[in-house]
Amino acid sequence: MKKIFAGVAFLLSTGFMQAHAAGNIAAGEAATKKYACASCHGADFHTPIDPSYPKLAGQPQDYLQHALIAYQRGSDGPNGRSNAIMGGQAKALSHQEVQDIAAYLHSLPTTLVLRK
Repeated sequence: MKKIFAGVAFLLSTGFMQAHAAGNIAAGEAATKKYACASCHGADFHTPIDPSYPKLAGQPQDYLQHALIAYQRGSDGPNGRSNAIMGGQAKALSHQEVQDIAAYLHSLPTTLVLRK
C-alpha cells in the first residue's frame, strides 16, 4: 500500500511540475523583443554585450523561470536577487511572460555544457 501511495504521489508531483514549467515559445520570442532582452544578452542570447552577463540560450527552463521570479522579488524577498537592471526589467513581466520567455530561451541552440 505504501508503494502504491508513493507511486501516485510521484506521478502527481511530476505532472504538476510539467504543468508549472509550461510556456509558449512564440509568445516568449515576442516578449524578448518587446522588452529588448537582446540589447544586453546578445541577438542570439549566447553572446552578451558584457562577459559578466549570462548566456541565456539553452539554459534550463525552470532555472530561467526561477531567476526571473527572483529578480521580481528583489533582495528583500526570500530567494530574491538584486540587480538594478534586471530588477526593473523583471518587475514588468507577468507570470505568463516569465513562463513564455523561459520556454523560448530554453528552446534556443546553445554550446553550453549542461550535462557530462
